[in-house]
Amino acid sequence: MSVRFNPPPLWLQYLPADFKPTPSWVPETAWGAPPAGWPLWVDNGTGHPAMPPAEFSTNPYLYLSVMPGAPSPSAVPSPASGSSDFGPSISGFSAPPPQKPKKPLSRGKKIGIGVVGVVVLSFIVGSCGGSGDPSSSAPETTAAAVASPSATQAAEVDAVSPEAEASAKAEASAKAEAEASAKAEEDAKAAAKAEAEASAKAEAEASAKAKEEAKAEAAASAKAEAEAGTVSQQNALRAAENYLDYTAFSRKGLISQLKFEDYSTKDATWAVERVKVNWNEQAAKAAENYLDYTAFSRNGLIEQLIFEGYTRKQAEHGVSKTGL
Repeated sequence: MSVRFNPPPLWLQYLPADFKPTPSWVPETAWGAPPAGWPLWVDNGTGHPAMPPAEFSTNPYLYLSVMPGAPSPSAVPSPASGSSDFGPSISGFSAPPPQKPKKPLSRGKKIGIGVVGVVVLSFIVGSCGGSGDPSSSAPETTAAAVASPSATQAAEVDAVSPEAEASAKAEASAKAEAEASAKAEEDAKAAAKAEAEASAKAEAEASAKAKEEAKAEAAASAKAEAEAGTVSQQNALRAAENYLDYTAFSRKGLISQLKFEDYSTKDATWAVERVKVNWNEQAAKAAENYLDYTAFSRNGLIEQLIFEGYTRKQAEHGVSKTGL
């Protein structure tokens, strides 16, 4: 059997439409005591008064199937008559104090309270003079009618909630879409910026590398060209080699000899710098040639070699080789 909480009419204005009490919940004493004989719990199937759930056994305010102290049928006050006499104090309840004027109720609440008042009146009359048949239609009608305020209020809420919910969902969806679009745009900008920076860096590196390669190539070409020499320079080189095969020369003396043969200073110098020769050996040969021709002192021979263009070090080395 399924039972539900059945609050008295005066409590409805303080409770939400779908209110369900907890085992420790107690009503405010200012709300007033339920009318005597009022069923605090009813069977969902039949609408008849029912015992509360076992978990409410420690709650003296709610562990009641029907409020005690029901007066005789002739003395039962009608909830619709506006009387504030709800019977003797029960479980700590007291009669409600005079109520201050309240705000006008909504149309749905007015209808619900009116229906509940009529149903309560019918139920009290039926309880006092009824046939005792537990299957009579009055309790069933009462249970159905008592549920009507909640149904009416739920209908009103349902009539508004879908629109409000749809609007909230639309706003949330629009906000999420805007945030996603903004994030995508920021990501695209960041990616484009990174790509542009990477491209610029790659181009700069490629340009620098190309310049270095071109510079190195030009240097290598110039070096190869300088090493190869011109036709005139190659001839001067052959002439220098021939002179060295014939007799001894100093570096300075060989350049002078090539210039005497009408080679330019540039070509003569280029040739002498590339000829394969040991100038110390040339100085020794020159010293021997001079001694074969005439007599010299050591210093005199050294000075003669220096006059021929040898360095002092080369001259001294050459004279030493002769034994002077």
